[in-house]
Amino acid sequence: MQKVFRSCYDLDRKCYAQYKLTEDILMEHAARGMAAYIQKHFDKGSSVLIVSGVGNNGADGTVLARQLHGEYVVKLHLPFGVKSEMAKVQLQRAEALGVDMVEEPEDADVIVDAIFGAGLNREIDSNTQKILHKMNSLTGFKLACDIPSGVDENGLLSPMAFHADVTITMGALKESLYVDESKDVIGKILCADLGVSRERYEGDTDTFVLEASDLKLPSRKRGTTHKGSFGHAGVFCGEKEGAGIIAGTAAIRFGAGLTTLIVHDKILPPPTLMHATDLPKNCSALAIGMGLGEHFESEFLEKNVLDSHLPIVLDADSFYSKELLSVLEQKEREIVITPHPKEFVLMWEHLMGEVLSVQALQSRRFELVRQFNAKYPHVTLLLKGAHMLIMQEEKLYINPLGSSRLSKGGSGDVLSGLIVALLAQGYSGIDATVQASLALTQAAKNYEGSSYAMLATDLIEQISLLEVKR
Repeated sequence: MQKVFRSCYDLDRKCYAQYKLTEDILMEHAARGMAAYIQKHFDKGSSVLIVSGVGNNGADGTVLARQLHGEYVVKLHLPFGVKSEMAKVQLQRAEALGVDMVEEPEDADVIVDAIFGAGLNREIDSNTQKILHKMNSLTGFKLACDIPSGVDENGLLSPMAFHADVTITMGALKESLYVDESKDVIGKILCADLGVSRERYEGDTDTFVLEASDLKLPSRKRGTTHKGSFGHAGVFCGEKEGAGIIAGTAAIRFGAGLTTLIVHDKILPPPTLMHATDLPKNCSALAIGMGLGEHFESEFLEKNVLDSHLPIVLDADSFYSKELLSVLEQKEREIVITPHPKEFVLMWEHLMGEVLSVQALQSRRFELVRQFNAKYPHVTLLLKGAHMLIMQEEKLYINPLGSSRLSKGGSGDVLSGLIVALLAQGYSGIDATVQASLALTQAAKNYEGSSYAMLATDLIEQISLLEVKR
């Protein structure tokens, strides 16, 4: 996993004060990071268009033009001139070397956006929108410097934004790169060093982005074990019994020694799953909410859920129930909740007494997840989305590895099953949630069928192949 910061301004200032670096040195290394990417992926002699803004982000682009000039056919476009002192200095250097200036954006093998950086705090004007539209219409590979122009300091989109294939951000990763609505314009994210290693540049943070390499699958290396050694997951199976069966199947597939569906009436589950009308005494973790409806009476829920001490996953219909949400007050219990945005705002109204729209949540995901954590620090929250946000005890983890393949009914049921399987095996709430989210996204990535075709059952099958894939 990698560290993530809300802003890098303090980190830059540390470079100046502590390491005696200058703006000039940081710019040279920012540009070198972009140049190295271009040199690795594009042959010498390829054409490169760089569109630079008036400030220091634009200056990074101008330095890049100078560094590539000679090996590549470089065109530099400055639609608004230059204003910052460093931008003026870098332009003089580029002109002295003979970098070719153009009056309009023109197609090239590589299109570099260096108009605005991560500090954009206003909507862009119509002239800038036209330039970005023109840049997007060009056919070349698109690279953004720091963050695509049109994505503001909070990661939100302006009416027009540069659509990058790759964003090379400077110094350290920033939260604004991981906001759902901007995911499709940011593309692949890379980070360039700024004259010191990232270990020296970065400081302390409570926010981290997860990587595929962080996945640690359940282990069965001991020889003297039996089914009870790996826990017993209890999955409540409600009105829409298919959701409970999917979750239970995912749980047994992800290593739970036993999985029982808790049902109101007898059903015909798959042969790998048991079912019972009461909670088995040897259950070691619970999951409830998937297709639950109003299937169980309050007395039954009070006895088997509210009065239980077992680790628990709350999902789906749980967020419509004040009774089930009262579980969150139990501070000595391992509790995991996995709402999607609509479920989160319903839960927020129940718990916080504030009406919140899904749109407001999506524009303030980091802020509201932290507010929830401040009130319920012992609860592990996974907020679903293009970037899953996972938080417990002031530590926030971003899983950016999801894909549109997961945008289908049943994916969330699989996730709940994966989490309860790990809870049953003795994982903490945060570890179970992080690892289950990684397994889910990696399984979706490994699916070889059409992106629109994947079913929850296909996901579960891919879970069984993760160790082979590694």
